[in-house]
Amino acid sequence: MNILTVPKTAILALFLWLLLLPSDLAAQGNSAISRHFASDAENSSETVNHGVWGALLERYVSLPEDGITRFNYSAVTTADRQALEGYLTQLANARPTALSRNEQLAYWINLYNALTVEVILDHYPVRSIRQIKYGRIFASGPWGRELISVEGFELSLDDIENQILRPVFDDPRIHYSINCASLGCPNLRPEAYSADRIDEQLNEAARAFVNHSRAVEVRNGRLQVSSVYVWFKGDFGDSDSAVIEHIRRFADPDLANDLDGIERIGAHHYDWALNEPANAS
Repeated sequence: MNILTVPKTAILALFLWLLLLPSDLAAQGNSAISRHFASDAENSSETVNHGVWGALLERYVSLPEDGITRFNYSAVTTADRQALEGYLTQLANARPTALSRNEQLAYWINLYNALTVEVILDHYPVRSIRQIKYGRIFASGPWGRELISVEGFELSLDDIENQILRPVFDDPRIHYSINCASLGCPNLRPEAYSADRIDEQLNEAARAFVNHSRAVEVRNGRLQVSSVYVWFKGDFGDSDSAVIEHIRRFADPDLANDLDGIERIGAHHYDWALNEPANAS
């Protein structure tokens, strides 16, 4: 079909769909950022202290009965805002390439999550992180703006996720560790990630998400999943069957039983509402 014969409504619908795609769909590239931060110091004993971030998470993250963690943005004090800014300055001054691989992974996950919280606090109150445009008319969120300088590289949230975390560490569990301040996102843990527990923490995060209905649900033999599994299908094996096999790895017995005989994803969804308590002022 010649594009000139396509109805204007169809073209408009396609244009709007493209605008609504999350910016974290950016392709993993062999960029200068990826190449630089791919190196690590295997036997390094250097560490980064994430105590300030851990204390903030413990203070402001809650887990309601619905199983989705909330961050109480409206309750953050001026002193704690300053503590968060100081923590981010500490991370900006660190040298992640001088860290061991697990120290690096904890560093980047904590940095991503702390930056996201700061972005929300800078613009609060908002109903969704996607309302934050930073002056870009067609932006669907703040992910593309450079927010921090690390080892001479100006980095955005997109850069941290798609040029460092995903390609360098190549672990689908990373999707369960980074939080986009939305109810549809895997939980923001009430503790900082740490090198000595990183594998355990990633597995816990994976199980918590996979076994929640916002991530995986089977109704009348039809599988509905979080859009994470569709947007990033390549990270989970690049096919419906591979995604389902990944889900099985972390599924509780009841969910695993529900997945028997399921061969394809029937639908996907995502809730972009802000992950704050329902009674937030």
